[in-house]
Formats: sequence, structure tokens, C-alpha cells
Amino acid sequence: MMDMLDQLQAIIHERKAQPRAGSYTNRLFEAGTNKIAQKVGEEAVEVLVAALGQGRAEQIGELSDLFYHTLVLMAQLGITLDDVRAELARRHAPQG
Repeated sequence: MMDMLDQLQAIIHERKAQPRAGSYTNRLFEAGTNKIAQKVGEEAVEVLVAALGQGRAEQIGELSDLFYHTLVLMAQLGITLDDVRAELARRHAPQG
């Protein structure tokens, strides 16, 4: 069973392959890598602001926005959650 991040990744990849009129995701892809990366940076700053002075609901909302925009950037760069999982597993593998 896919978790929500896997489901969201699948939706983002589907939007990239089959654009839908009016889709925010498609507008990001059309704007290109620089704009998508800028959005990730903006969302990261909003996460910091929320962490330092806002309530839990705002923090969760901003973190959700950051996850979404990061997944869009990953799709733009051809990087998947499995790529990230493999890297994390490599980093945390027992040292022999």
C-alpha cells in the first residue's frame, strides 16, 4: 500500500506526463526549475517562521507545503522518493 507521499508523488508525475488545464502543479512545471526551486526556498522560510512563532496547525500546513513543493522539484529533476530512501538507507547502514 502506498503512503500519502507516494500517492502525492504519483499525482505529480501524472500531471507532468499528462498536463491538466488550470493545474497549479502544471503551472510550476511550465515555469521551470528555477521557479520551482524558488518556491521550495520560500516554503522552507515559511516553515522556519511557523516553527518559531506560530501554532501547530500552521506548522503542519507549512511543512505540508514544503513537502509538496519538494516533490515537484524532485520530479522536475528526475529524482524519486525511492532515490531518497536508498540514500538514507546507505547513510544509516551499519558500518562494517
